[in-house]
Amino acid sequence: MSDTPDPLPAWPMPRSCPYAPPDAYAELRREPPLKVRIRGGEAWLVTRHADVRQVLNDDRFSADDQQPGFPIRIQLPPEPGVMSFNRMDDPEHGRLRRMAMTEFTARRTRALRPEVELLVEQLLDRLAAGPHPVDLVRNFAVPLPSLVIARMLGVPEEDEADFTEQSQVILSQEAGPEETYAAFVEMSRFLDRLAAQRTAEPRDDLISRLATRYVAAGELTHEELVAMARFFLVAGHETTAHQISLSVLSLLRDPAQQAELRADPSLYRPAVEELLRYWSISQDNQVRAAVADVELSGARIRKGEGVIVAIPAANHDESVYPDPGRLDLHRNAAGHLAFGYGAHLCPGASLARMELEVCLSALFARFPTLRLAVPPEQVRFRRNTIVYGLEELPVTW
Repeated sequence: MSDTPDPLPAWPMPRSCPYAPPDAYAELRREPPLKVRIRGGEAWLVTRHADVRQVLNDDRFSADDQQPGFPIRIQLPPEPGVMSFNRMDDPEHGRLRRMAMTEFTARRTRALRPEVELLVEQLLDRLAAGPHPVDLVRNFAVPLPSLVIARMLGVPEEDEADFTEQSQVILSQEAGPEETYAAFVEMSRFLDRLAAQRTAEPRDDLISRLATRYVAAGELTHEELVAMARFFLVAGHETTAHQISLSVLSLLRDPAQQAELRADPSLYRPAVEELLRYWSISQDNQVRAAVADVELSGARIRKGEGVIVAIPAANHDESVYPDPGRLDLHRNAAGHLAFGYGAHLCPGASLARMELEVCLSALFARFPTLRLAVPPEQVRFRRNTIVYGLEELPVTW
C-alpha cells in the first residue's frame, strides 16, 4: 500500500455551518473545475452557476448512467432504466419524458391544488389536536408530499408509510448496497403489482392513465411504466419533504421575514423561489459523464470522465446572487438551479412549488405562534445523504 497522500480533495465536502454550503465552494468558484475523489473513483466538480448551466444543457455531458465514468451516487442495480428517463439521453429520454409530462402540466397542477389544500388542512388538524412539542418532519413535512405523490400514482393509503421508508433508504449514503437493494426490490415488486392491476382495471390515477394511453398502445412497456412510477415516488416526495422542513426552519429563525409573509401572503410565491435557491437541497445527485472532450472554463474534461454539478455552489454564486448566504424573500431568485436545468429539468417542479406555497402559508396561518421547541443549535441535520434536510424539527405553539 502506498503512503503517498491522495492529491484529490474528498467529495462530498464538509459544511462548517449547517445553514450554508461547504466553505470550499466559494474558493472553488474562483478557479477552473477540479477533480475530486468520490466513492469508487474520481470525477470533475463544477461549482459556478454558468458552468453548471452549460453542463446540464450540453449533450456532450450524458445523463445515461450506463456511460463509462458515470459517477455512482445511489447504490442501485446496474441495469439500464432503473430510474427511468432521469438517467437517459435522447431519444429515449425525450420519448419517455413526453409521456410523463402529460401528468405534470401547469393545468394539472392547478387542478390538484384543492386536493393538496385539503391534505394540508387534515395534517394541520391532526397537529392541532395532538400533543406538542411535536416533530414537524415526521408529522407534517414528510407525510404531505408522500400523500400527494402516492395519491397521484394511485398507491393505497395503507402502503404509503412503507414507501416513505424505502425512499429514504434508497437515497441515503449511509445505507449499504444490500440494504439499498432490498428497499429497491421491495418497492419495485409493489409497483409491478400495482401497475399490472391498474392496466387491467384502470382508475383515475397517474399509473392508470399512462397504462391506458401508452401501454395499451404499445408505446410504453410494463417495465418502463414501473420504472417511471418508481422515479416519481422516490424523487417526488423526498426532495419536497426536506425543502418544506428547511423552509419552515428558516422562517422560524427570521421573525421579521415571517411577519412580512403574514402581512402579505402574496409574498409566499417569490419566497418559495428564494428558499429553493438558498437551501439547494439536491447536494450532489446531478451527475453526468462526458461523451466527448470538452473545454470548460479552463478545465479539459476528457471523454469517459465523470462530472458532478454542485447545485448549492451554483445557487450561491456571488456573480449571480449578491450576498448569497443571506435569505432575502424580496430577492429575484429567478434562474436558480434547484430543479436542474435544460432537458432534464425536474418534471415535478411546478407541483413542488405549489405544495411549498400551500403548506407554508397554511401552516403559519393556522399556528401564528409557531416556534422552535429546542435551541436552534440543537436542530439535527441529515449529514450523509444525497438530499439535504433535517432529521427532526421539534416545534410548539
